[in-house]
Amino acid sequence: MSGSSPIIAGAAAATGAISPERQKLRQAAQGFEAIFVRQILATARQSSFGGKDLFGANPVGSGDDTFTQMRDDRFAEIASQSGSFGLAKQIEAQLARTLDPAPPKKQEG
Repeated sequence: MSGSSPIIAGAAAATGAISPERQKLRQAAQGFEAIFVRQILATARQSSFGGKDLFGANPVGSGDDTFTQMRDDRFAEIASQSGSFGLAKQIEAQLARTLDPAPPKKQEG
């Protein structure tokens, strides 16, 4: 995942500007969620329930396998950026506690 997606940019605009550290944290949390969703899909596809593929198709060649993986990767990316599962949001909230708060403003006296 490189760059900022329209979904992330829209979320930042809706909630106000966020710090660069928080933006990096959000992207990392979304990346983790995408990896997690990919793993779930890959594991589900490897499952055998009486001989038929869980998703109703038995890929014939490596082209089909590649397409399936690309489709799963894209689905996982979209799901993590849209907040469909909510895992990235929870990870971000938990880890945001470790970010240094903004330094207090100096009072002029």
